Amino acid sequence: MGSVPAIRAAAANPAEIDWEGTRAPSIEAFEVMAQAAFDRLPEEFRALCSDVIFNVTEFPEDDVCKELEAESPFDILGLFTGIGLPQQGYAPQTGQMPNTIHLYRRPILDYWAEHDETLGHIVTHVLIHEIGHHFGFSDEDLEAIEQAAG
Repeated sequence: MGSVPAIRAAAANPAEIDWEGTRAPSIEAFEVMAQAAFDRLPEEFRALCSDVIFNVTEFPEDDVCKELEAESPFDILGLFTGIGLPQQGYAPQTGQMPNTIHLYRRPILDYWAEHDETLGHIVTHVLIHEIGHHFGFSDEDLEAIEQAAG
């Protein structure tokens, strides 16, 4: 997972971190973190995501930023595209693209740099939020769930 474990291991004493050799986690490291977060979810939850594609890229596409009226590509940490489970019929429609969860590496790193949270926590949060959209929850629904849980 890139150099993240080295940071975690030396977190108790920042002077022990090899800052000269430390780099931001790569897309591959994000994929590993996202997979680990997904693997920690309950089996029943994961089973409902069996057809979902998980995609890690640097930034959202320009058309996504425009459609979501984002001021900057850094404003979007993740995105669910597709048709949520409650809206799907018995069988997929012909030509329907698969449900996809997008995680955006650079916006997540930027958010991490500005907040006092671990990178693993942020990746997990964004992943679960986007899976919530796959289940048919709106942003408002998810915020209410987080408020009730927190």
